[in-house]
Amino acid sequence: MLRTLIALVSGALIATGAWAQDKDKPTAQQEKMKSCNAQASKKDLKGDERKAFMSDCLKADSAKKTGEGKELTAQQRKMKSCNAQAGKKELKGEERKAFMSKCLSADSGQGEDKLTAQQEKMKSCNAQASRKELKGDQRREFMSDCLST
Repeated sequence: MLRTLIALVSGALIATGAWAQDKDKPTAQQEKMKSCNAQASKKDLKGDERKAFMSDCLKADSAKKTGEGKELTAQQRKMKSCNAQAGKKELKGEERKAFMSKCLSADSGQGEDKLTAQQEKMKSCNAQASRKELKGDQRREFMSDCLST
């Protein structure tokens, strides 16, 4: 992934002639790549964690330029927190997947007594579809009918 990203950036720079203009001065994208790489190395990130970090780091710059991504959503904050916890525990593979699943589905302060009417209906319809062992299109059709009544 990282090599692919570097290759794509290099290819884009060659195609636009950016290297031909000033070989001694790195472009803004090259500077950002260097900065993100240094940060990832400083954090001693490896494998998928490094790829995810590099992707986020490189996207962050473009989000700032377009005014996007100023604040994380609740789900993004939860994902970030769970990911950090898994990193601290040095979890890998299936163990990490299981941890992330449990962490992300953990109750975020909303007890089941606080479900909205729509959530209650969804829960009920989902349970019915499971009892009937419906799958795929049949399940979707059943859920649509159940939720619309």
